[in-house]
Amino acid sequence: DVQLVESGGGSVQAGGSLRLSCAASGYTYSSYCMGWFRQAPGKEREGVAAIDSDGSTSYADSVKGRFIISQDRAKSTLDLQMNSLKHEDSAMYYCAIDGWGLGPETYKIWGQGTQVTVS
Repeated sequence: DVQLVESGGGSVQAGGSLRLSCAASGYTYSSYCMGWFRQAPGKEREGVAAIDSDGSTSYADSVKGRFIISQDRAKSTLDLQMNSLKHEDSAMYYCAIDGWGLGPETYKIWGQGTQVTVS
């Protein structure tokens, strides 16, 4: 079975940094887009950052210049470096694969999520 496991979430003060990681197993996804998404209580899930197989990236306007998505397809890992965190970045963060761009509805495989809280 395909599994995605996120790690690296936690609590941090505004202005701080966190690095999220996603490890994939049971899946070869060399040709698909991978992404990070988040969902705050009472809000819809939204795309944060995505990276294609050629390394091209896309970011939500709200995180541009602060977050960096990276991948290591040989190791089947996907990371999200989050800097200058704001209170509004607080959410459950999910990684997903086998999708397209920043639209969560296009992604087929999801992790269980990791909580990020910015105080």
